Amino acid sequence: MSIPPSRLLVLAGPTAVGKGTVSAAVRETHPEVWISVSATTRKPRPGEVHGRHYWFVSEDEFDAMVAEGRLLEWATVHSAARYGTPRGPVEEALAAGRPAMLEIDLQGARQVRETMPEALFVFLAPPSWEELVRRLVGRGTESEAERARRLETARVEMAAEDEFDVTIVNREVHQAADELVALMTLGARPGPSTPRLE
Repeated sequence: MSIPPSRLLVLAGPTAVGKGTVSAAVRETHPEVWISVSATTRKPRPGEVHGRHYWFVSEDEFDAMVAEGRLLEWATVHSAARYGTPRGPVEEALAAGRPAMLEIDLQGARQVRETMPEALFVFLAPPSWEELVRRLVGRGTESEAERARRLETARVEMAAEDEFDVTIVNREVHQAADELVALMTLGARPGPSTPRLE
């Protein structure tokens, strides 16, 4: 089955499913794809670079971005930090004719659907719930309380899969990245007629 190629792809999925890792693989192997960098009020994790992984901003700076309409979407995630997608760079990439991808959370994807329903909405799913738990614990970047909060959020996020146009199962990072790029540039959907890409 084929679908029309979409210049704007919105990627979401449960916490710890590997959205950032898959996005990094797209960035590395498909430089023609423009990937949005989110703004966030959370502190950087080890190895994260301001302007590359996220725009790390203060609460006051984030408030100003919201008040001035400079965010395409924003949300408070895990009952803690706020995340948002700067509007200007997305509009510039699309105006330049580049395939563009937003890697955002579920709340953000719902907001973008309201304002840009023509985008293609892709849910990145783990191979299993057990694998998702293993990945989250294996990161070692969160406290026990934070892990518990994220797993609770992930259960809610997993239940939203049906809201998306296509599901890609993240079994192998580069395969998932290639499937995303194919959806943006070719409109290709592997498989007979299922929207779930294994």
